[in-house]
Amino acid sequence: MSIVAIVGRPNVGKSTLFNRLTETRRAIVSEESGTTRDRQYGKVQWGKKEFSLIDTGGLVAGSDDVFEGEINRQVDIAIKEADVVLLMVDVQEGVNHLDLEVANKLRNCGKPVLLIANKTDNNDLQYDAAEFYKLGIGDPMCVSSMSGFGTGDLLDEIIKKLPEDSEPEIDTTLPRVAIVGRPNAGKSSLLNALMDEDRNIVTDIAGTTRDSIYTRYTKFGKDFYLVDTAGIRKKSKVTEDLEFYSVMRAIRTIENSDVCILMIDATRGIEAQDQNIFSLIQKNKKGLVVCVNKWDIAENKEAKAIKHFEETIRERFAPFTDFPIIFISATTKQRIYKAIETAMQVYESKKTHIGAGQLNDFFLPLIENYPPPAWKGKYVKIKYVTQLPDTYVPTFIFFANLPQYVKEPYRRFLENKLREQWNFSGVPVQLFFRAKNK
Repeated sequence: MSIVAIVGRPNVGKSTLFNRLTETRRAIVSEESGTTRDRQYGKVQWGKKEFSLIDTGGLVAGSDDVFEGEINRQVDIAIKEADVVLLMVDVQEGVNHLDLEVANKLRNCGKPVLLIANKTDNNDLQYDAAEFYKLGIGDPMCVSSMSGFGTGDLLDEIIKKLPEDSEPEIDTTLPRVAIVGRPNAGKSSLLNALMDEDRNIVTDIAGTTRDSIYTRYTKFGKDFYLVDTAGIRKKSKVTEDLEFYSVMRAIRTIENSDVCILMIDATRGIEAQDQNIFSLIQKNKKGLVVCVNKWDIAENKEAKAIKHFEETIRERFAPFTDFPIIFISATTKQRIYKAIETAMQVYESKKTHIGAGQLNDFFLPLIENYPPPAWKGKYVKIKYVTQLPDTYVPTFIFFANLPQYVKEPYRRFLENKLREQWNFSGVPVQLFFRAKNK
């Protein structure tokens, strides 16, 4: 899947545009410069195309030098990893020296760049956009991320610039397992520990430096692909914001996988970066196995410490808590094959299909004893449950007389009961409520 990055100086409306295009409100919007401290990642669907959108906000102004340095780091990463770059400027303020700084970097970057003249809130302001031709980027596109003016045309242009989807020739029937995590969590160590045991089990399929690389693993009766990217396989020389850089790399790796092994450093605990990558796995509906690495050098390895670590992980990753957690050491190879076995179990669970008879025998008595709460004096009656065939993740349909009154707490209740009855550990499931056909 392609990546589109929004770059520009603070307070030009990057977060507002992000929220508008992703149809969310995750990015905080404020008149104060530098409000967006944490990067935002979201999906955009336009027509039959889908791409990942990144808001590169979060720049905090100290002095002018620090500010410009941070701008440069953000733009360098966006140029390196994005397929299309959106340079956003403020039509009401005109050209700023920081706009010129960013434009200088983008002018010869070799990537498609779209110049977005934001805050065009009335027709007269469209004429002011001509000033931005001096940036040398091309024709400015007038939009208002606040009202939505021009965003449809913008999406049309983005779609035209996106590269054609291409994947290496791989056996699509085999599972694809990605090893992801923040820098220095032990991803490469685990990959090497699995690969170096016997080099003849590895066959690399050529890809470009920015595409996913598939390594086939055929040991101990297993047959699957390890999904990696050049940025994870090789030590990068990038010296910019490594946290942001690693997440952009993780996007491609996650999207090209079936199951993700999320590596957490036992010596550092859970950090915001782990939660960012976990969110990416959830948004992409991938299977999940959490591996706590470097357990051989952890200070406290008692049973109580393990239980506390597990509880902390599940608490930080809530509300999704039904996933396996394995304590490993990539350097000593402690339990690394257990991690692979568990990943394969998660993959098989993703393909589980439960018959309608079993579902209704289990759920209908349960729902009768614990019905959905009444809403405005109206009672919801669920009459039938079935699982859709051939879906990417297990998807269940509950037919009811008033599906619109089934709220999120009751949906979670049903999902928890489903997971108690059947093994969906590490597997995202979808529950939908539909009106029963008359």
